[in-house]
Amino acid sequence: MPVHEGVLKMEKEKGDISALRLYYYQFHIHHQIQAWFWRALISQPQSEYVLFMAVKKLNKNHALQLLTWKVFKSEQVYPEYEEVLNRAVTYACGLPLALEVIGANLCGKSIQECKSVIDQYKRIPNNRIQETLKVSFDALQEEEKRVFLDISCCFKGYKLTEVEDILHAHHGACMKYHIGVLAEKSFIKIGQYDCVTLHDLVEDMGKEIVRQESPEEPGKRSRLWSPKDIIQVLEDNTGTSEIKIICLDFPLFEKKMVEWNGMAFQKMQNLKTLIIRNGIFSDDPKCFPNSLRVLEWWRYPSHCLPSYFQPKQLAICKLPHSLFMSFEMDGLSKASLHCTLSTSCKLPHSLFMSFKIPDAVSDLQNLEELSFQNCVNLVRVHNSVGLLEKLRILEASGCIKLRNFPPLKLTSLEKLELSHCSSLERFPEIIGKMENIRELRLLGTLIKGLPLSFQNLTRLKKLSLLFCGIVQLQSSIVMMPELTLIEAWGWEGWQWIKWEEDEEKDGSMVSSKVELLWAPKCNLRDDFFQIGFTRFAHVKDLDLSNNNFTQLPECIKECQFLKKLDVSCCKHLREIRGIPPKLKHFNATNCLSLTPSSISIFLNEDLHENRKTMLVLPGSRNPEWFNYLSYEPSSSFWIRNKFPGKVLCLFVAPKDGDISDYVKLMLVINDKVYVCFFDRLKFLKLGAEHTFLFDLRNLIFTNNLYEVPLENEWNHVKVIYFDSKAASMPIESGIHVFKQESSDEDIMFTDPYAKTRSASPSSIFDFGLNIDPAFETWDFFFGKSEP
Repeated sequence: MPVHEGVLKMEKEKGDISALRLYYYQFHIHHQIQAWFWRALISQPQSEYVLFMAVKKLNKNHALQLLTWKVFKSEQVYPEYEEVLNRAVTYACGLPLALEVIGANLCGKSIQECKSVIDQYKRIPNNRIQETLKVSFDALQEEEKRVFLDISCCFKGYKLTEVEDILHAHHGACMKYHIGVLAEKSFIKIGQYDCVTLHDLVEDMGKEIVRQESPEEPGKRSRLWSPKDIIQVLEDNTGTSEIKIICLDFPLFEKKMVEWNGMAFQKMQNLKTLIIRNGIFSDDPKCFPNSLRVLEWWRYPSHCLPSYFQPKQLAICKLPHSLFMSFEMDGLSKASLHCTLSTSCKLPHSLFMSFKIPDAVSDLQNLEELSFQNCVNLVRVHNSVGLLEKLRILEASGCIKLRNFPPLKLTSLEKLELSHCSSLERFPEIIGKMENIRELRLLGTLIKGLPLSFQNLTRLKKLSLLFCGIVQLQSSIVMMPELTLIEAWGWEGWQWIKWEEDEEKDGSMVSSKVELLWAPKCNLRDDFFQIGFTRFAHVKDLDLSNNNFTQLPECIKECQFLKKLDVSCCKHLREIRGIPPKLKHFNATNCLSLTPSSISIFLNEDLHENRKTMLVLPGSRNPEWFNYLSYEPSSSFWIRNKFPGKVLCLFVAPKDGDISDYVKLMLVINDKVYVCFFDRLKFLKLGAEHTFLFDLRNLIFTNNLYEVPLENEWNHVKVIYFDSKAASMPIESGIHVFKQESSDEDIMFTDPYAKTRSASPSSIFDFGLNIDPAFETWDFFFGKSEP
């Protein structure tokens, strides 16, 4: 029987192909198995298969090879270990999963230690895999056993970081090391998207170990995960002090009602972790054990927590989408709390109630995270929230009725989120220095300005204000010592406020450290440049697209570090009075009011000779200094010795309706295609013809052009442009090779062999080109054209 028939069982709609890759490496020493595995990997969709380990045994040779690889990380067998390995194969009955776990347990041990481990294994029938694996489980340290049982019973499929946080809180110590040991020994795996997973057989083993603690009475087990068992315990009040974790996750489509009296937790004095996701309860919980360290209850059924609940060790409290209308828990002031009250007051009986964060929050001086996102009826936040010294995260996004926010004196704060507070008109005052906020993003508010105290965010690096009203901004704000990025979008207007009454003339001002200034669609007018703009002398990337100014004033030349400037769709822009000395990328798409004199300054040969340029200009432009111009969608030249160091390309794209959103480019050298993967030739819908000028070095091809072997004395180079529909091409193209980078004798723009070449083909597919066999379809290069 072929090996793969004994190792794998493929089942549609269930799979995780990562396990398949693992076994490829473990069996890589067999070429036939390699070929089979790679065929499975390459030819089949990932969603259609699952590696079904340990269903049928390997023959002795293949089992020994797998075990050897797991123990020694190589295919070499040390002679003195042969007997031990053969015994292990016998005990494992050739089952891949058992071999993997046993091998991990033997790895790094001496011969005597290996013999001692093997002596613990008892030969068992093939259908009793769990008992084989339990021998390896018994070899774990006690803390590793507890962590494994926690994960196998309750946390399979959770994000790794979430598992680490929960187990840290539950055990009162960091469990990262123990999680790593379990992964190393193949008890668990960190799968796709950093989720913790484990094989079904290993999961069943862990659950069976816990079930055997009390086979008939679930309330006497240490961990509860089965909805059936948990409902039985809650409804019958049969919980005991043995229970440490309850993890109830009802399927969303299941509307099971838990008929209980709310007193079921009273006897669970040692319950540390309670997680309930979804579910409907007939009554509110009347009590919680004070031993709780993790409390997560989605759609918590009550407006408040039990009055006598005083959790001194509570570390994680998550009550998303609950009915909270007040937040008063006296005992929480002594807890180190990670509190997420993501309250969504949308149920009928709460729609017409106003909601305030009460003064009780002032008792929570150890609070580290506070979130009341999407509290649609929140109208006021108590001033005490702004005085929580240990608060690291404060989230209030989506509070659409919140108009004011208290002053903030939060020296530990790292994240502040006020986005989508659509009634918020003022940013809160900052009392004293707050040095831990590095990035601030405000989206969809009515904030009309930032107070002078905003500068107390002394280490702020990124400021994003998106879709605001008319914003009045002190010019001093941009002078904050570490601010390097300002992102504005969708403002109704930007008004500068002078820093001081006796502010000096713009030319003598100290410059800010802002390097990226993005302000598209901010209704900027000419006065934007008159007060605060000259403070941006260090800007490198400037986006002023979709605005209403009529000129770029001469002061733009003072931006001596500016490399990228975007003024696309500035339909009123007429004049550009200077070019920054280091400008490389310039986009004037749909700037149809630009005067010819303003456009001509970008067609200067010296500008392109000294920079790696990429420009988009309105209209059809044909620089007279170009070596070669053609009314075709391609340009040709001949080279010898080496590819020229600096090649400037030009093409003219027709207006919208004749071409798609992308112009695609490929280079052909001696009939071999080199495709451009770095698509910077995207442009907006065009209202007229546009000229694209770009240095070929801006693009990335399938091969480094300067390393391409030149087979002939003279080598034909052709630059071809087309859109994804391959129906309508750019209407003009051109090439210019700068002589300082290449010898005149090594470049020609007419065929040096004087051979008659056919006229340009009507389609890119008629060139008769040799495509690199690694690329099998044109769609791979260019994508499929839209229907």
